[in-house]
Amino acid sequence: MDSMELLAHPVRLRIVHAMSGGQTLTTAQLCARMPDVSKATVYRHVELLATGGILEVVGEQRVRGAVERRYRLRRERAVIDADQVASASPEDHRGIFTAAMATLLAEFNTYLDHNGADPTKDLVGYRQHAIWLDPEELAGLITDLRAAIVPRIKNKPGQGRSQYLLSPILFPIGDSDATVAPKRDNSG
Repeated sequence: MDSMELLAHPVRLRIVHAMSGGQTLTTAQLCARMPDVSKATVYRHVELLATGGILEVVGEQRVRGAVERRYRLRRERAVIDADQVASASPEDHRGIFTAAMATLLAEFNTYLDHNGADPTKDLVGYRQHAIWLDPEELAGLITDLRAAIVPRIKNKPGQGRSQYLLSPILFPIGDSDATVAPKRDNSG
């Protein structure tokens, strides 16, 4: 299974999110972070990610007769490369986007169901803006976003830090040719 197929699933994406920042977690700890997902499902998806090389076992210990493994995310393997994106069909993109949105909804619901969730205090945002950009402005926006986001992706868990899910979504809407003049009504 390639990385695109592995990562294009809501439960697997949530596991990847949970493991970010260099954390090592057991499957039981992952289950606690995703109470809306059955334990069997979490275990199955952890095994798929480990077999696919996205998670690695960093320790094992016996717990009540069973082997408990600690996993770590292999960040360099948890990516969909440019060639995979370029070769993806519209249906592939539809499936990946659907998985991303299902993940976003599940993570947001888990947040809201958490005791003490306070969207105002936590600065939760989910705004959408329709903006007009020419190709140069679009490239500049993407560069600016990368400059703001990429350095923070490397942050590790630490004192005073909370984990946030940031999901920039950018795609053209409507007619992408902004130079088309509106049709005139010459009937009267």
